Amino acid sequence: QVQLVESGGGLVQAGGSLRLSCAASGSISSINAMGWYRQAPGKQRELVATISRGGSTNVADSVKGRFTISRDNAKNTVYLQMNNLKPEDTSVYYCAADRVTPGVSRRYWGQGTQVTVSS
Repeated sequence: QVQLVESGGGLVQAGGSLRLSCAASGSISSINAMGWYRQAPGKQRELVATISRGGSTNVADSVKGRFTISRDNAKNTVYLQMNNLKPEDTSVYYCAADRVTPGVSRRYWGQGTQVTVSS
């Protein structure tokens, strides 16, 4: 089992910055990729950024150049640094982790943290 605890959300003015953190516990050694998703009211949950255990990243076009995902394997923590925030970034942000063992792959989700960007 994997448990994910998110922190760092809040209210910020347009152009400001926030850093989200996601701490993983449980079967840490089996986690491969981790990432951040977001879901706004009336919209589907969408990918924001992902990072492999080795550090390879994938960032959505909508946030490319503004958001940076990073990972500290020693601390079992993934971060999302969000700069130059825009009102359209307002959403609930969810941390995700893919747990992979031979023949089995499962996705775990954090509880979500609200990010609100005022205009």
